[in-house]
Amino acid sequence: MPNSLRTSNEHLWQSLSLFNLFRLLIVIGLMAGAYLLSGGSFLERDHFWASILVLAGYTLCGFVFIFTIARRWPRFDIQLSIQVTIDVAFIVTLMHLGGGIKSGFGILLLPYLAAAGLIARGRMTMFHAAVASLALLGELVWSVLNTDAGDTIPMSTVFLCIASFAVAWLAYRLSRYAEENRELAEQRSVDIANLGQLNARILQDVSDGVLVVDAQNLIQQFNEQAVRFTGLRPDLASPIAADLPELAGPLARWREFPEMGSSELIQTAGGRNTLRARFVSLTCDSMGNVLIYLEDMARLRRESQQLKLAALGRLTANLAHEIRNPLGAISHAAELMREEAADDPLLQKLTRIINDNSQRLERMVKDVLELNRRDRVKRIDVHLAEWLNNFAEEFVQQEKIPIKLAISCEPQVVVRFDPGHLHQVLWNLARNGWRYCTQRDGSLQLRVEPFRDGWVLNVINDGPPVPADAQTQLFEPFFTTESKGTGLGLYIAREICAANAALLEYHSPLAGGACFRILFGYTDGEKI
Repeated sequence: MPNSLRTSNEHLWQSLSLFNLFRLLIVIGLMAGAYLLSGGSFLERDHFWASILVLAGYTLCGFVFIFTIARRWPRFDIQLSIQVTIDVAFIVTLMHLGGGIKSGFGILLLPYLAAAGLIARGRMTMFHAAVASLALLGELVWSVLNTDAGDTIPMSTVFLCIASFAVAWLAYRLSRYAEENRELAEQRSVDIANLGQLNARILQDVSDGVLVVDAQNLIQQFNEQAVRFTGLRPDLASPIAADLPELAGPLARWREFPEMGSSELIQTAGGRNTLRARFVSLTCDSMGNVLIYLEDMARLRRESQQLKLAALGRLTANLAHEIRNPLGAISHAAELMREEAADDPLLQKLTRIINDNSQRLERMVKDVLELNRRDRVKRIDVHLAEWLNNFAEEFVQQEKIPIKLAISCEPQVVVRFDPGHLHQVLWNLARNGWRYCTQRDGSLQLRVEPFRDGWVLNVINDGPPVPADAQTQLFEPFFTTESKGTGLGLYIAREICAANAALLEYHSPLAGGACFRILFGYTDGEKI
């Protein structure tokens, strides 16, 4: 049974329990009211013992109903009809013993019918009104046949029957209206819950850090990006000045002077990030709830750089194609000149300079053309242990390295990467590592380790670490510390890794040396 239907049925049984409690309270009220209002004459009437018997039987029925309601047997519709029929019989009998319609007991039928109609939510409501009307008409006929006709008031009975149907119909309409409102409220609650989940998902997936602060500057909500940017996980309902003091001052200034602008640059604790805080009021003025956006300036600079580099890449690719043809002609002409000037040392030197610079330009053109090839990715499952062993053999042989590379990788490691791209990236990193290391056994290592939910490939060498002032520019294009370098190798390697949903970064080991590592399945530090 669906949860909503089970909950609805449970509410019906709870309503029936309250109806039964009302029934028992009516008995107590009748006894107390009859005694107090009649001055004790109720106990002296001719039908004293009959009234006591009726009240006792009705009370016993109320206690029996407690048991049947608790057992949920018989089913709800049948049990409600049985109870209403007994209620009608009790009230009409009490009315008859009290002198007929003029006793006033008949009016008690109306709240019973109204309550039954609301509980049943429209089902069997008119049937209950018909049972009450038949009981009233039966009592009227009995009174006419067995007493003086002058003591009966037929019109009052008729009006009470009409009132019974009117109350039943009104209860039916109210129950339908209540049911429609309940269904609408349930649908709205589902919509609100879905909207809340959607908002929470959007809040967590946005690239900016987000915080919600109330009028008392207490933090009400935040996302994981705000935690990453600030380095702290604030407590909910805590003052922003206590958890994020660097935001408290700008927020106070914006609240006081909102016309001065809604954004301000801040430096996080320890100077790890420069953020732009942007304040958006969620109320009519700046003194109420505030939505704070935290934008990482480093990311914005990277995105701006990517746009510039994309335009630059298209331009340089076209230029590279145009340069290659005359460059080939220059190289060919230099080779011919060298053959002709075999006996002239000066011409030999000049042609060697031409060849060296032509080869340098050729490497630069080749690197530039690689910038536009990162979208040609064919990622497959690579068994890294076997692949690294084959790569190490090829690398040692072609680079004429006299030692073997130290490899550490568990045999079950599998990553998704384009094998050709991985070969290109790792060759670049291994060549750089061998160039700067001490070139002894163990100087260059390839080590695969678990990282969070994935794997990381470390290319470690025991050479000098990258200077701190150069680490921020290490992966920028055309940045190099060598006079003959193009400055595109590490940049292209990082772009290729990004195209394969991986991240290339530099890490300084505690034991010294330098380490470049590839984080598989990560983009800009986030697990995909």
